[in-house]
Amino acid sequence: MSKLISLPMYDVHHPDTEALLGALRQLLNEEGLEGSKLLYSEPEDRLAHWQRPELLLSQTCGYPLRALLPDVQVVGTFHYRATGCEGFNYSSLLVVREADADKTLEDFRNKRVICNSEDSQSGYHTLRSLLAPLQQDRRFFSEITFSGSHRQSMAEVKAGAGDIAAIDAVTWALVSQLEPERAQGLAVIGTTSKVPGLPMITSAQTSAEDLAALRRALKRLVSEPEWREIREALLITDFSVTHRDDYQPISDAAQKAAASGLVTL
Repeated sequence: MSKLISLPMYDVHHPDTEALLGALRQLLNEEGLEGSKLLYSEPEDRLAHWQRPELLLSQTCGYPLRALLPDVQVVGTFHYRATGCEGFNYSSLLVVREADADKTLEDFRNKRVICNSEDSQSGYHTLRSLLAPLQQDRRFFSEITFSGSHRQSMAEVKAGAGDIAAIDAVTWALVSQLEPERAQGLAVIGTTSKVPGLPMITSAQTSAEDLAALRRALKRLVSEPEWREIREALLITDFSVTHRDDYQPISDAAQKAAASGLVTL
């Protein structure tokens, strides 16, 4: 059975993703995992893809990991050079139109929020946690719209289809660097709490030996000079071996928000 690899989460500039894929194929080959034979996949149904038994390596989000992917194994977490990131933790930035740059989050009560998806930690659940102490009658915003991606959320706020969005700090940094016109006309008025960043995962079927090899390959990616240009393009600075329990704060925050009465945005 062919093994699968995917890199769906920070694919802002696809040539950079392809370069990372090439580096991983080489490193995985050298670690005995037949990287050159891996099937590359960017599926429409990510949740189903992440649960496939032949998945060798992908990157998911912390909320699906804790709530929807009970069987996958965590390989580890990259560190990123971006405002709102620290170690392997990250946060989201509260993005509004420049005309609203002097406002605070409370000024957006009964306004419209744009979220990328309901299972997103960075675009939905981290915002729900932030708003839980501020909600009244189990609501804060007047309307919620799902855009499908952080980049689209930025576009819809800019166009006036919504008033505020929580944007993954790494996505914001990559878009600001690679597609600055998308960020023009937008402003950041705050950040959410830091939680562990997007985890690299592998199937429950991956052996302990292969899991160790994956971790060696990723540590080499962030430490060997050969891959510096690839790392810098994607803002990757380091890699930490992490485990499912490291993501418990995400579950705790979701439960606390629900207990406050803010079950949904």
